[in-house]
Amino acid sequence: MAELDYRQSGVDIDAGNEAVRRIKTLARGTYTPGVVSGVGSFGGLFALDPSVPDPVLVASADGVGTKLKLAFMTGVHDTIGVDLVNHCVNDILVQGARPLFFLDYLATGRLSPHVAEQIVRGMAAACSANGCALLGGETAEMPGFYQPGEYDVAGFIVGLVSRSRIIDGRGIAAGDVLIALPSSGLHTNGYSLARRIVFDVLGLRADSHVPELGETVAEALMRPHRSYLPDIAPLLDRGSIKGMAHITGGGITENLPRILPEGRHFSLDRKSWTVPPLFTWLQRAGGIDDEEMFRALNMGVGLLIVASPSDASSLLSALPDSWAIGTIR
Repeated sequence: MAELDYRQSGVDIDAGNEAVRRIKTLARGTYTPGVVSGVGSFGGLFALDPSVPDPVLVASADGVGTKLKLAFMTGVHDTIGVDLVNHCVNDILVQGARPLFFLDYLATGRLSPHVAEQIVRGMAAACSANGCALLGGETAEMPGFYQPGEYDVAGFIVGLVSRSRIIDGRGIAAGDVLIALPSSGLHTNGYSLARRIVFDVLGLRADSHVPELGETVAEALMRPHRSYLPDIAPLLDRGSIKGMAHITGGGITENLPRILPEGRHFSLDRKSWTVPPLFTWLQRAGGIDDEEMFRALNMGVGLLIVASPSDASSLLSALPDSWAIGTIR
């Protein structure tokens, strides 16, 4: 009987080492003063800034969902890394936290160092832009578990906020103003529905040009998830933000109620913004009613802020692309 080795079983240790070699340089470029360990340690070490009073850590984990299918179709993988980091950054930002460090998990059937490098390059770029360190991660080669050329990624983020600056929505009251910031597209949610409409109903390809959008399917659907940290971070210490909701899976319908105290509800002014063409195109092509659209997609709204009427004007002035979208009742 012939001797077997790990490579013949489908796991290429040499490819894994090459991927790590490429990733090390990218990760080091994101390091902040708090990083204590180097790439390759069993665990990442990070020292908290002792000048932050009464520190509270805020952590979150998420993935990119079936947006990955677009990456497989197009061969564009770096934007997936950006999506993953920015989604996680926004999830802790809404509680007032600034990101400290990020970790990733990449699993695939057969590891391609080139693809892994693209994904991590996007993560590293987004981490640098958000001022957090890519502290570590895991790359798992699992032959027979994933289809050839496919992979899955997950991200884990830890941020910091002083206890007195935690934004938890408990002070939200009737009469407060809802302020919206636009999304850059579908972000990382609703792709199973969008793909069904685009590829099954309409029979388009990723490179098909859509006249109503003025771009290809891939360009419209692969646009990276926006990070709201650069816009919101300068406002966090004002104490004028009562609550924030990151509009992800479940849309406005499901996400805004997560931050409202019992007995508080919201009212949207649907005339306060024009829903971007991408969403109206998908709705028309799929024959989807408004209620389902607002539950499945962000409809052009990526972040919602709740503030008292006395603070709303200053926040709107500080956020040039924002608008008043509704009220709390």
